[in-house]
Amino acid sequence: MEKGGGRTGFTTGACAAAAAKAAAARIAGGLPPDSVSVRLPKGGGRAEFAVDRCECDCTARTATCTVVKDAGDDPDVTHGAKIVATVSVDPDGPAGTVAVKGGEGVGTVTKPGLGLEVGAPAINPVPRSMITAEVEEAAAPLLAGGASIKVVVSVPAGRELAPRTDNPRLGIVGGISILGTRGIVVPFSTAAFAASIRQSIDVAVAMGDRRIVLSTGGRSEEFARALTGLADHCYVQMGDFAGYAVEQCAKKGIEEAVIAGFIGKLAKMAAGASQTHVKGSKVDTAFLARLASEAGAPGGEASLVKGANTARHVLEIAAGREWAGAFLEGVCGQVYSHMRRRAGESLRLEVVMFGFEGEVLARNPACAGGGSTDQSKGGKAATAD
Repeated sequence: MEKGGGRTGFTTGACAAAAAKAAAARIAGGLPPDSVSVRLPKGGGRAEFAVDRCECDCTARTATCTVVKDAGDDPDVTHGAKIVATVSVDPDGPAGTVAVKGGEGVGTVTKPGLGLEVGAPAINPVPRSMITAEVEEAAAPLLAGGASIKVVVSVPAGRELAPRTDNPRLGIVGGISILGTRGIVVPFSTAAFAASIRQSIDVAVAMGDRRIVLSTGGRSEEFARALTGLADHCYVQMGDFAGYAVEQCAKKGIEEAVIAGFIGKLAKMAAGASQTHVKGSKVDTAFLARLASEAGAPGGEASLVKGANTARHVLEIAAGREWAGAFLEGVCGQVYSHMRRRAGESLRLEVVMFGFEGEVLARNPACAGGGSTDQSKGGKAATAD
């Protein structure tokens, strides 16, 4: 299925529901299914899933089925992962009920703020409902007869995949999450990224922290960690969604946010872009040339800035010149002003620009009180890879 120029795929939640339905149908007396149809949430219709493997111990009334996740054209780390469901009749469970549990490779929640109980498997509410509904449909005769059904969802590669997701910072240990509110994955989904930002902020709030770092990516986060020394869950990768991230911080009661990045993203934000993806915005070198002039750059040097190829080129032009410090602080100041308008007055902000070796090039402003970063401008925050 094509959507927005790319092929859509399916969430881990939809795949788990399909695997569970196939296994439930098997223990209810059916033949090993080649495929199953699953109802997608929020009016999404139905989707067909191929069953990769199905095994049954019919005497023990237990079946295990596997669905291989197809994420479409989305660069999802779980693309190709095997999502497995073992469905069995539980002699000790309450009659007529379906219990959904996490198995190997499904993470365990250790921090509040995710909408799941601490200690519970990381199977989100919508996927849990989907799994339950599909099993109830497929095993209706057994449930009507008073049987209790247990579903154990597992992801054999989940423990290895988890470090490539946000789970470690969210306090989900031991595996991946079973996710999805619509059942489908839209390629490069901005909605998914926005949801990740909200969820990360929710965890920080639930943990009682009101100071976080919003980084433009993994490398700026690495440098910010060395600079600030906060708990893992206080670092949120906002990517290209700076305006949205600060709005969510203000909305959710965060008191202070440090915006950390390199000149490329910060130059776009300074010019007023709240979404800084390369397809949606570009570096305005004429704007940067005006800031350079205001910082004291002679006309010829300001012209060099205006004619620069990239923001990194601008940084190279400014390097070693008397006006460089004031210019970079001016960039940070413009970022601060634009983000302040998005966040309102309840959220304290600080903007930190890193050099490519982790040195702090500029910041604006130093936060009042004990909340500001603790390394002076120009100090070394970390060593680049």
